[in-house]
Amino acid sequence: MEVGVGEVETVLAWHEALNAGDTDRMVALCSEEVEVGGPRGSGRGRELLREWFARAGLSLSAERVFHGRGCVVVEQRAVWPGTEPATVASVFSVGGGRIASVVRHDALAEALAAAGLGEGDLVSR
Repeated sequence: MEVGVGEVETVLAWHEALNAGDTDRMVALCSEEVEVGGPRGSGRGRELLREWFARAGLSLSAERVFHGRGCVVVEQRAVWPGTEPATVASVFSVGGGRIASVVRHDALAEALAAAGLGEGDLVSR
C-alpha cells in the first residue's frame, strides 16, 4: 500500500459519514480529543464534533485531495442549509488510523499553506 493511502481513505470515509448523516461513524473515525476548528475558533473532543455537526447541518463534497507531511487537505463543496454552495478546504491530521484534527479554511490556498503543501501534492480529483 502506498504511504498515506490509509490517511486519505480515512478522511474520505469521514466525508461519506458526514454526508450520510451517520454521526456515530463520523465520530468513530476521530480520536477522543479530536481538534475541530475553523474561522470562528477551535476546540477539542468528540462531543464538540457531534454538537458542531448537529448545529451546522452541513454537507461537504470532497473535490480535490492533497497529501503530504502527515496531512490531508481536501478542497470541498460546502452546503449549509439555506445558502448557496461555497468552495472551502479543510486540513486533516490523521494518526493511528483516526482523525486527530480537522480545521476548515475559507480557501484552498490558505489550507495548503497551513499544511505546508502545494499543487504538486495533489493525489485525487
